[in-house]
Amino acid sequence: MKYSRFEELPVWKAAIEVAVQIYDLTSRPVFKSRYSLRDQIERAAVSISNNIAEGFERGTTQELLTFPYISRGSCGEVRSMLCLLERLPVFDDLKFEISNLKLSPEGVSRQLRAWADFLQNSEVRGQRYLTNKTKGKSKEAREREEFLKELDQIKNRKP
Repeated sequence: MKYSRFEELPVWKAAIEVAVQIYDLTSRPVFKSRYSLRDQIERAAVSISNNIAEGFERGTTQELLTFPYISRGSCGEVRSMLCLLERLPVFDDLKFEISNLKLSPEGVSRQLRAWADFLQNSEVRGQRYLTNKTKGKSKEAREREEFLKELDQIKNRKP
């Protein structure tokens, strides 16, 4: 499936969910007096989806490819901070929730790795390189594929 907007990307949606979960966690009273810790984990969580969006909006596949790795770094930062929170006695009441929350950025990181692998093996160079001629050829190829599928369906129908 081809996506035309970053908001359609499943990995972006999952990254936004990580940020929502982190903001829910940091809204707890125990974070009130720990501004720098709260700020750092919130920024790292938001950075995941923002870098996916920024990369998607770039004009070439090569430029895009940089950003899933940056996002993966932010996933690692969020997980590292959650590991720290698990070990701090002041967060003992949230230990179970923090432990479960670590799974979300791990999942996003795996999706980002798969996306990066796909991009590295893609022959598509990116929007910046598309001309009217290449767009037309791509459209013709899609239409040809659809036509061949229809022919197969007709051929495989039983009388």
